[in-house]
Order: sequence, then C-alpha cells, then structure tokens
Amino acid sequence: MTSSEKTPGWLDWHPAPSRPRLALPASTVDAHCHVFGPAAQFPFAPERKYTPCDASREQLFALRDHLGVSRNVVVQATCHGADNRAMLDVLAHADGRARGVATVRRDVADAELERLHAAGVRGVRFNFVRRLVDFTPKEELAEIARRIAPLGWHVVVYFEAADLPDLWDFFTTLPTPVVVDHLGRPDVSQPADGPAFALFLRLLREHPNVWTKLSCPERLSVSGPPARDGEPRPYRDVVPFAHRVLEVAPDRTLWGTDWPHPNLTQHMPDDGLLVDHLAQVAPDAGVRQRLLVDNPMRLYWPEEAAPH
Repeated sequence: MTSSEKTPGWLDWHPAPSRPRLALPASTVDAHCHVFGPAAQFPFAPERKYTPCDASREQLFALRDHLGVSRNVVVQATCHGADNRAMLDVLAHADGRARGVATVRRDVADAELERLHAAGVRGVRFNFVRRLVDFTPKEELAEIARRIAPLGWHVVVYFEAADLPDLWDFFTTLPTPVVVDHLGRPDVSQPADGPAFALFLRLLREHPNVWTKLSCPERLSVSGPPARDGEPRPYRDVVPFAHRVLEVAPDRTLWGTDWPHPNLTQHMPDDGLLVDHLAQVAPDAGVRQRLLVDNPMRLYWPEEAAPH
C-alpha cells in the first residue's frame, strides 16, 4: 500500500471527548494505546494493510491529562510495521511516564534490543489477525521470545477467539509473560459462562504467566449501546465477560483506551465515556486500584511498584 490517503471509511478519533465522571486512582495507567505518525515525520510502512489518520504524541498526552490518566503503554501500531520510531518518540518525550511494546523481526540485533530496553520498551507484540498483518511463522516468534526473556520483557498477543485452540500450545510454552489483547476477542453474543469463553478463562486459570486487557469494548460489543452522546452505561453486553476475567485473574488484568481506535467502522467512542465504562466493569474501588495501578505498575514499572 503506497497511497498516503486514509483507508476509505476510516473513522478519526473523537475530537472532543467528555471529561470522565469517574475519578481515576492516582497513577492510573492506560496500558494499551497507539500513535500514528505523524506521517510526514514517521512514514507508514509500505506493507501496511491500512492507512490511518495522524495521531501524535502531543495529542496522546493531551488525552492522558484530560482523562486523568498518569501513564501510558504505547503499543506499536501495525501500520508502522517494525519501524518503532513513532512509538519511541513518545517514550523519549514522556518524562518516564510511558513504556513501549515494540514490533521486531527475527534478525534484530542484540544491541538494538538493548537500545529499545534503555528507551523504555518492555515487550513485543505478536499479531495473529490476518486482516492486519501477514502471518509470521511461530518458530520465528518463539525465537524472538527466547531472546527477549533475559530482558524481563513480555509478549503481547492479538488474535481472534476462534483461533485460540490452534494457538494454545504456542502461548503456553513461551518463556515470558503473555498478555492477551482485548479479552481474547470473545463473541459477546454468546454467554459469558458458555464453552467458548470458558476456554479462555481456563487459559488464565491454568497458566499464571498469562495476563489480559479489559480493552476495546467498542470492538467487542454487538448490542451496545455505544459510548456516545453521554450514554452512562455503554457496551453492557461486554460487562459480564470483563467480570468473569476479573474473578479469575484479578492480579493479571490491565486496562487501556486503545486510542486512537484503529480500524473502527461503525462508530467512534467518546474516550471519557470509555473511562466511565470502568464503573460497570469494576465497580469496587479496590478492584479498580489493582486493574489501573497495581497490575500495570508491576508489569511495566516494577522498580516503582508496590510490593505484591
């Protein structure tokens, strides 16, 4: 893909999100967000599957402050491929308040991994969603995981729920913590206590190195209602799935905005209402403290984290 024009139908991030009604605890971490470009400074990868709008570090920091978030974990966007410069630029200007999750290739040099670590990178992302990336052989990914393990990094994985049976053995033999994006992308039209989601809950129960993120209800929801126009209780069909995960793995669960919400086609959520969605997902203040502060600090800023 070579055109610099946005992918047709691309929805830009919300220009004026509401201020959350829910007060977030001090040191809250947005553990899943991205930056796009700006393309004039950080060009998108030629092999990308989509062309987004620009979403700069300045705009990310403005949103962070507006929402009452303290820190960010910036996940390398697939539109940038393995060129991590836009993500690293955020870390360089965050005054220690951001960590990164990179994309690397098999031939990455040890010196480059050390450079990424010094810059604030603490993980790599493996993407198994074929509409976003071309498939990378598992043996190549396993080799990358072996090389990052001595750095204390983890692997972030993105996949569709239907693919979990085929990926189970790979995930459970990786030598690092494994962080699953977006609740493993369950089919929320099915019951949260049904057999499909039970497999993902079993993964969390049986493998204490597996974490997950309560992120992207706007992607998972079927019946909504969407987080727009002041809706106080959006994405109600996703809430039971989040509750089950918090019951099973309360100390291995993270939260993130997914700003600037790539590849949404139906609606663009109000990020302030996404914060307020936490009141449904984790109504107990102690649970929110673990979800938003204690857990991400332990994973990304262990040198500052409270004893566990």
